[in-house]
Amino acid sequence: MNKERRKRLAEAFEKIGEVKEIIESVKDEEQEAYDNLPENFQNGERGEEMQGYIEMLDEAYGYLDDAESVVDQI
Repeated sequence: MNKERRKRLAEAFEKIGEVKEIIESVKDEEQEAYDNLPENFQNGERGEEMQGYIEMLDEAYGYLDDAESVVDQI
């Protein structure tokens, strides 16, 4: 791989890290919002929806972590 392509991959690696930070921050905020809901709302439709979002953000983070790992190996 030439120098230019390596440079572009390094940029991609950095951007993946930035996106991971954003997703982690949003997930933490959503978790905090969920934790601050009254218990009856946590167990209701809204709480379940929020838990779903938190799980999806976790999943997205995991995919980005995998992608970051692969790019790092290259």
